[in-house]
This record gives sequence, structure tokens and C-alpha cells, in this order.
Amino acid sequence: CSSDLVLLCPTRVSIVDSTNMKLLLVLVFAAFATASYVENFEAGWESRWVEGKKWKPSHEMGKWEWTAGKWYGDAEDKGIQTGQDARFYSLSADMGEPIFNEDKDLVIQFSAKHEQNLDCGGAYIKLMPEGIDQENFGGDTDYAIMFGPDICGTGTRRTHLIFTYKGVNLLSKKEIRCETDQLSHLYTMILHPDNTYEVQIDQETVESGSLFENWDFLPAKQIEDPAASKPVDWVDEEMIPDPEDQKPEDYDDIPAQIPDPEAAMPEDWDEEDDGEWEPPMIDNPEYMGPWTPKMIKNPEYIGVWVHPKIDNPDYFEDDKVYNVCNPCKYVGFELWQVKSGTIFDDIIVTNDVAEAKAAADDTWGVKHAAEKEMFDKIEADRVAKEEAERKKMEDERKAMEAEEEEDEEDDDDDYEDEDEDDQEL
Repeated sequence: CSSDLVLLCPTRVSIVDSTNMKLLLVLVFAAFATASYVENFEAGWESRWVEGKKWKPSHEMGKWEWTAGKWYGDAEDKGIQTGQDARFYSLSADMGEPIFNEDKDLVIQFSAKHEQNLDCGGAYIKLMPEGIDQENFGGDTDYAIMFGPDICGTGTRRTHLIFTYKGVNLLSKKEIRCETDQLSHLYTMILHPDNTYEVQIDQETVESGSLFENWDFLPAKQIEDPAASKPVDWVDEEMIPDPEDQKPEDYDDIPAQIPDPEAAMPEDWDEEDDGEWEPPMIDNPEYMGPWTPKMIKNPEYIGVWVHPKIDNPDYFEDDKVYNVCNPCKYVGFELWQVKSGTIFDDIIVTNDVAEAKAAADDTWGVKHAAEKEMFDKIEADRVAKEEAERKKMEDERKAMEAEEEEDEEDDDDDYEDEDEDDQEL
């Protein structure tokens, strides 16, 4: 065996200690293997997931429910649902086999259904490195990627895609849209080794591009020269007031408002009782506002001063900013929701884009049409019931008005009879 391969050579492996062998195996595995984590929340899911009960006081933490929801494509296909309003949620799972993505694609995919018509809250997923404390998993826990929808009113309706790079959480410069209805939607994030990304919703691309262009992974190549400053005598005012322009002598005699010439004193106006009548005031069409001198070109104008730039001494290059899982070991949800009811399902984290596509076809792809059909029927029944109740209330109101009108007519007849009796007497 070559000395370069001594660690792999069966005849010479005895010279390698166990620690180095373990490290070598990890490196070899990371370099050539693809890994996948799949969670469809079948029975027994609780044994695989850990609640972050130490993150917040117990009365602030929400409970998770296992359900297919109120509308679904398959009643037996259940996910996990946030179960209490105005609560924090923390849930994480060990993915088992660590997932690396150096020189590989990385895919995160899951479905989210906001049955509660989410008004304010997150529905995103996180990948975390090795060594986290699952019972304390919360907002301050280190993570590699945060991905998924975040909604609060009409101002915040986005799909987050946040990367942690050199200890800093980097937000996307682009606003990636999200879905806001009450149906299940499939969110897919794909990272490629060429430092590009793609975000899909329901298997359709909604954003893609360069990681360098859409996140500030690297410092600017050039910065403004800190030693340079605009000269004190630099003139950057292109226009100046004309020093020869003079305000007309009678300019200030024109009032801003004048009495309305078309107004007339009302016929019923009594000056003894109402006082002297004065017409209302209107804007004067001849008023030109406060006088200002006309502007002329500044003969001393130099131009806009541009701060000179220099090469950034802190600049560095990195052609592997995509490599965020080194490795990723845990997956989890760390959320706050005002109104609970979001159902998560069909999670896959993998290096295999085709595997993620097949998983999508076999899960969300199979269920979503039937789910929408059930939802539409429930909505139609709800609208019909509300319309029937509205019509019933309207009919009752009309009947009550008719009864009151009939009583009034009877009262009028009684009064007429009494009047006739009085006249006979």
C-alpha cells in the first residue's frame, strides 16, 4: 500500500489509533455519502421529538397535538399542530445520521397548514449543529438554517431563509413570499454547491439566484477611504437664489384669503339677533404664496463629491458559503403564535434533490387536491348555514315588524271607536 493511503490499507491499519480511524471514517463518509432525514409524524412520533420545556416558564409554552386537522386528504395521515393561543413552542429531533453538504446539494422540505387563518406567528423550521441542549432549545440556540413562513398582519408575510455564517444570522435581501390561506402548502429550499439557491412553494419556484447577491456573506471588496473627507471649500449646490432678484413692492399686499364674492346673506338672517353678517372666506386665486427669489445656476458649482474608495483590508473570498451543515444534527420548531392551529408534516432533509421531489409527489402531491375539495365543501356549508341563519333572523325581524304594525292599527281602531262613543254622548 502507498504511504499516502496508510490509514486505509488493511495490512497496515494497526499503526493507526482508534481516534484517527474514527475521524477518517467520518471524513470519508461526509465526502462521498448522501444522507436523508424523513419525518411523517406517524404513531410514536413523541419518542423521537423533545419539547424545550426549559426554554420558557411552563405557562408560556404551548402544547402540541397530533391530528390530521379539520380538513385533510387522508384522515389517517396526521401531523403535529400548535394547540394553544398566545404561546411559545419548542420541539426538536435528533436526525440520527449527521447531514453534511460540502460539495453536495442540501434540501429542506416540509408542509405547513394554517387552519386558524394565522394572523401573527411563525411557521418555520430550523437545522441545528451538534451539541445543542434540546430541553433548552429556543430563540437563542445556535442554528445553521431557518426556513419557512412568517406572518403578522398585512405587513409581514414572508418566507424566511436565514443562514448562520461565521456566527452571524444573515437575512435575505429579497422578500420571499409565502402562502396565507388555510390549506397545506409545501415549502422547499434547495442549496447547490455552486452557491445558488432555490425556494419552491407547492413544487413551483418562487425565488432563486446567487447566495452572494441575496445575502451579505462576504464583506465589500472596496470601502470608503476613512482618511478622505469632502474639502471644506467644496461647492456642491448646483442652484442658488438669484441675488439680483427683488420682491415686488406690492407682493405682500395680496391676501391669502378673500371674502367669497358669490356668497349672499341668508334670507332669514337677522342682524339684530344674529349680528353683522360676514361672507365666508375662500382662497385667493391671485395669492402666490410666500415670495422666494428665482433660482439660477451656481457659477461656483463643482459637482457632487464622491467619496473615494480603497480596497477593503478585511475582504476575503469564500467559494463555499453554501456549506452550512458541518454537520447539521438536529431539526426543530421554535415558534411564537398568537392564534394556534398550524399543522406541520412531511419533513425531509436530504442531499438528494430527486429524493425530495419523490417525497413531495408521494405526500403533499397525493393529498392536496382532496384536502382542498374537503375544505371547499366545509366552507360552502358554512356560508350556506350563515346565510340560512341570516335569512331566519331577517324573517323574524319582518314578522315582528308586521306584528307591531298590526298592533298599532288595532290601537288606532280602538281610539276611533272611543272618539265615536264620545261624540254620541
